Amino acid sequence: MRAAGNGERSWPELTYEDLPWDGPVEASYGPGAAGEGWRTLTTYRAAVPPFIAEAGAALSADVLAASEAASAELVRFDAHLGDRVAAFAPVLLRSESASSSQIEHLTASARSIFTAELGATSNRNAIEIAANTSAMGAAIDLADNLTPDGIRRVHEVLMHGQDRHTPGLWRQQPVWIGTRSDSPRGATYVAPHHDRVPDLIDDLVTYMHRRDVPALAHVALSHAQFETIHPFTDGNGRTGRALAQSLLRARGTTRNVAVPVSAGLLSNIEGYHSALTAFRTGEPTEIVRAFTDAAQHAVWNARILVDEIDEITAGWRRKLKARSDSNAWPLLDIISRRPVVNAVTTAAELGVATPNAYPPLRALTEHGILVSKREYRQSGPFWRSPEILQSLDRFAERAGRRA
Repeated sequence: MRAAGNGERSWPELTYEDLPWDGPVEASYGPGAAGEGWRTLTTYRAAVPPFIAEAGAALSADVLAASEAASAELVRFDAHLGDRVAAFAPVLLRSESASSSQIEHLTASARSIFTAELGATSNRNAIEIAANTSAMGAAIDLADNLTPDGIRRVHEVLMHGQDRHTPGLWRQQPVWIGTRSDSPRGATYVAPHHDRVPDLIDDLVTYMHRRDVPALAHVALSHAQFETIHPFTDGNGRTGRALAQSLLRARGTTRNVAVPVSAGLLSNIEGYHSALTAFRTGEPTEIVRAFTDAAQHAVWNARILVDEIDEITAGWRRKLKARSDSNAWPLLDIISRRPVVNAVTTAAELGVATPNAYPPLRALTEHGILVSKREYRQSGPFWRSPEILQSLDRFAERAGRRA
């Protein structure tokens, strides 16, 4: 990584190629019509991304300094929670998943998301966000072994049950970003031909294994290249942001928790998207700056969440009256990170038989810590913590605005 010089092109930019269009015939009438002067599309222009395994980005000294400062902030926050991983790692992972999904306009309340993890909702958005949480976990698990197969595995977990999007397989068709679904006419970006995907991913993985690039800049540039390749038919954004968490872990920036960087990106979605566009023209500065700002915003937001949960759980401990050996006490810790439970999940968490989960659940309900309601005909009663769920919803609301 070096400082940018005057007039220096600091990153290889895209080239383009014209390809024959053999997709479906475009609509000639109705809302999908091409409009005045309509004609059948016969060719389209697709991106040809450069190989970046040995590329160097010339970034200004102030951008590099800000990036390094944000990396240090991530390290400090992660270390601060180092001895409290069990309490906060699950909550922060789900917060990152929800924020990443919200960038793709997939939104659901914290209550719906946690209920979806128990398999007891028909809310499609919540189900997809729950799948994204699993994909985030899979991405972090492959931090020590970033490979093309690992990337496919993350996508397979994310898109489980959506066979039309060929989970875990590189795409075999054109994809584009635009308003039309039947053709790339007028698209703002057309990804490279699918035959180019395997070699481009191999090259990206080689770049991701470099250690001579400052960590946060490395994550930002790797993410932007992944989004430029767009290797899957759907789910590229969520997969790419999951891989950002994987690379943060691989670089040692985070060791304990998934700091919700997507919550920071969510605070300026337009800036994030314009930074990806600039990256494709050979300008890497904006995507590095976007991740720098996102990291700072994420730490600010996550600190508030952690403090709120600490305050809530401290209040519970003052409120609860139970024997010192009662399972109601360890259940408080479980509820703080998993605020919607049923008897089966409670028993599994406590390591007891299912009938023995009811007394501590009843105790927390009687003390006003949990609320119980039979909300789903196909399931037994669920217990939830309104306070924790409200705190998570406040986190999501803060993520959607600039600090």
